[in-house]
Amino acid sequence: MPMSQSTFTILLGGELSLTERLRDAIEDSRFIAADGGMRHAAALGITPELWVGDFDSTPDDLADAFPDVPKQPYPAAKAATDGEIAVAEAIARGARRLILAGALGGERSDHALQHLLSAVSLAEEGFDVLLTSGKEEAVPLVAGTIELDLPKGSLFSVPGFSELRGLTIENARYPLADFHLPFGSSRTISNVAEGKIRFSLRSGRAIVLARPYDLSGV
Repeated sequence: MPMSQSTFTILLGGELSLTERLRDAIEDSRFIAADGGMRHAAALGITPELWVGDFDSTPDDLADAFPDVPKQPYPAAKAATDGEIAVAEAIARGARRLILAGALGGERSDHALQHLLSAVSLAEEGFDVLLTSGKEEAVPLVAGTIELDLPKGSLFSVPGFSELRGLTIENARYPLADFHLPFGSSRTISNVAEGKIRFSLRSGRAIVLARPYDLSGV
């Protein structure tokens, strides 16, 4: 199949497990690595078209393994994270769908949180965004409707980054209809998918965090 010119996978420094869902998501994608996220390239069997960052988390052996990938270095004292720079480079190359691989988990919870916030901002700008560790996935939820195809019995949560109005969750064990979720409420944590779920939101910002391989809800 031809490579998609508008789907970019950004390799980030968090955890990444090679699962079937991850393979399907990145099929035909183009790739950009952010600093130490390049370590995932070999496991995925891909060669990114660009490698950006200050390279403070890139060991010498990793750099030696990919000598032909163009590097775009930035000083350590910069005003954006390596991941944000990589996303900007992808958008400049025509990205409309962004897969942030390695965006969840890892040693830096500040970076993981920033990836979630950035994803919501990108969704408001009209980009299609998926964050994944292979085993866990996250999709921004802003005003409008999205669908997420999950195995029956898998767990998901919808933490709000603001007050949520008009929240509807269909095809879940605990459905909601035109619900008002106060900011900080845990009402939408730990739900169970019945299959493909449909989310609608009238106003607010949230993230859908799903664990498609965790079938403890069966």
